[in-house]
Amino acid sequence: MFANSPIVAILPATNLERARAFYEDKLKLRRLSSDPDNLMFEAGIGTLLVVYKREVPTKAEHTVAGFMVEDIEQAIEYLKGVGVSMEHYDLPGLKTDERGIADIEGERSAWFTDPEGNIIAVMQPSPESALRERQRAHAAGV
Repeated sequence: MFANSPIVAILPATNLERARAFYEDKLKLRRLSSDPDNLMFEAGIGTLLVVYKREVPTKAEHTVAGFMVEDIEQAIEYLKGVGVSMEHYDLPGLKTDERGIADIEGERSAWFTDPEGNIIAVMQPSPESALRERQRAHAAGV
């Protein structure tokens, strides 16, 4: 039933205007709708990002959403250029380099936070990964 259903990432924000500026102006997502309590943005391949107003901040200590990219270095340079700092980790099983990139079995990932503290990933799948194949199939309209 859910195999062909796109996923929507839903993130909290105490300040919707600040969230709007971040996702629309810095990440260049296209805003589809907004009201006093919600923002909806379009991302790639039929995915959506919804940001909802929450009076009390939340603090997830894990990745809540991720963007798949073709070139992680280019994505990081873009993010830095618009004032977004990359996170750095030195944990068992997860160590980032000086740019903030971790290589996990051929998949390359980096992380940043939005103004609300939500942890967002940037992921570059390996050339032979299932993620890369799905990305290619969607780009071809399959």
